[in-house]
Amino acid sequence: MTSPRTIRTLMIVDAVLVVAFLVLLVVTLATRPDGEPGAGATSSPTPTATATSEPADEFRLPSGNIACAVSSDGVTCTIARYTYAAPEVAGCTGRTGHVLTLGPDGVAFACEEGPAPTAAGSDVRTLEYGSQTRVDDYTCKSGTDGVTCTDADGVGFRLARASWTELP
Repeated sequence: MTSPRTIRTLMIVDAVLVVAFLVLLVVTLATRPDGEPGAGATSSPTPTATATSEPADEFRLPSGNIACAVSSDGVTCTIARYTYAAPEVAGCTGRTGHVLTLGPDGVAFACEEGPAPTAAGSDVRTLEYGSQTRVDDYTCKSGTDGVTCTDADGVGFRLARASWTELP
């Protein structure tokens, strides 16, 4: 029998791979064969995929509503329940608002297909309020006001149930 921790880890890996696929699809569709941006290109930053061969530091906030994976390539956070207005993602026919990423190209919400994520279980490591974790240039801090994730230049986001903010 597969443990709940293994299932949750596989679900996170699947979510990261889906985000990577969607980013590659958007980049492919928005670029002409000669490499120049096409008419479908947007000025919004598209983060690089966070899937790597290196292990990610995965955690949840004490509420379980927000869970993140931090790697040397970036950050992917999911939020199960939120009350802010879902952001628009160009070309997205699915749902937005649950998956927020930070990579070398900036901050972006992912276009999601399928069911919304659920609250992280107790099998995911808890990053206590006031604590932080860092992988290379990416740092995430847990607070009672949500999670704040930034790169070495201070670019990033603050994510909470009621709002999200792009930083700086």
